[in-house]
Amino acid sequence: MSAPQAPALKWLCTGQEIFPAMLDAIRSARVSIRLETYIYSDGDSGRQFLAGLLAAAQRGVRVSVLVDAFGSWELPDAFFAPLLAAGAKVHYFNPLRLWRFGVRDHRKLLVCDDSVVFIGGFNIADEYDGDGVTRGWCDLGARIENSPLAWELAASFDELFALADFRRKPLMRLRPFKRKRKSQPNLAGELLLSQPGRGASPFQAALHRDFVRARDIQIITAYFLPTRRVRRYLMHTARNGGRVQLILAGKSDVLISQMAARSLYHRLMKAGVEIYEYQPQILHAKMIVSDGITYVGSSNLDIRSLNLNYELMLRFADKTIAAGAQEIFERTLKHSRRIEHGTWLKSQTWWQRWQHRWARFMLARIDPFVALRQFRAVKK
Repeated sequence: MSAPQAPALKWLCTGQEIFPAMLDAIRSARVSIRLETYIYSDGDSGRQFLAGLLAAAQRGVRVSVLVDAFGSWELPDAFFAPLLAAGAKVHYFNPLRLWRFGVRDHRKLLVCDDSVVFIGGFNIADEYDGDGVTRGWCDLGARIENSPLAWELAASFDELFALADFRRKPLMRLRPFKRKRKSQPNLAGELLLSQPGRGASPFQAALHRDFVRARDIQIITAYFLPTRRVRRYLMHTARNGGRVQLILAGKSDVLISQMAARSLYHRLMKAGVEIYEYQPQILHAKMIVSDGITYVGSSNLDIRSLNLNYELMLRFADKTIAAGAQEIFERTLKHSRRIEHGTWLKSQTWWQRWQHRWARFMLARIDPFVALRQFRAVKK
């Protein structure tokens, strides 16, 4: 058996970097393009991607686009009409219905010719187009050249693309995501898919294995509300002499998520966890580095990403990739303000503490209750 092929991974840390690289890959595609995103907006960036996809379809490339119906609800009905007329396929994931709005596709993925892959947190929207410091949201992505990994990601896209309308029978809808994926560290990367449901997703299971003996954990995440078990691992590492550093949102597009995260600050800092808030722009990045293991993809470290959304993450046991991720973390840290425990306690009023607890209750209890009931209703 041949050794696994190491991925040629290039970190793309701003919209100024990733959008031109994605458009170039679309222009270079000769066989197939699969584009998946939560938000697709009708702005300059969205129209550039539409033009690139249309040109690809007109030269005979198989083009498939999957956007989330809720995340992209502002998109004009006729936006993709030229693309459809050129023979491309466009699906809206889980078309909006009041009784099932909580089940969402939060994945971001571009696969060209089953060989070049783009993953990360970037949606197709103008707010991501910048350097993340002076303008544009701070996000993170990667370009990967690895045929086996690209093929696996393409297959996962095709599965979700076929189920986007939620009209298939329950067993057909659930079967692709029930497959057991063994967590074997390898150079090519491990694909961790998540879907709505209870219990530990493949992403959570991998985190549990990596965090249980971790000595050094660095996390950048836009929305932070992890499970109790993950929080225990973070606090255990810090209490036992390890180092845990979190870069969270100082500015957020989802205020309730920021308030819920802040409800956890006291206990985490008391255990020795270092918490920083990114200052210049809205933080939207997702990355975890733990003792040389790197996670990157679409999933935040919160209840919705861990248990309610369709998400994809890649796990790499590669020292070079981890070194690049740590450089990104240190660079992001320079633009972040550390939250000091004593100062934080003194600054919090009773009203703020109540708001933070209320936000955590809504996102950790009410949102999962509603979303999972809707998911079970869809399955009937």
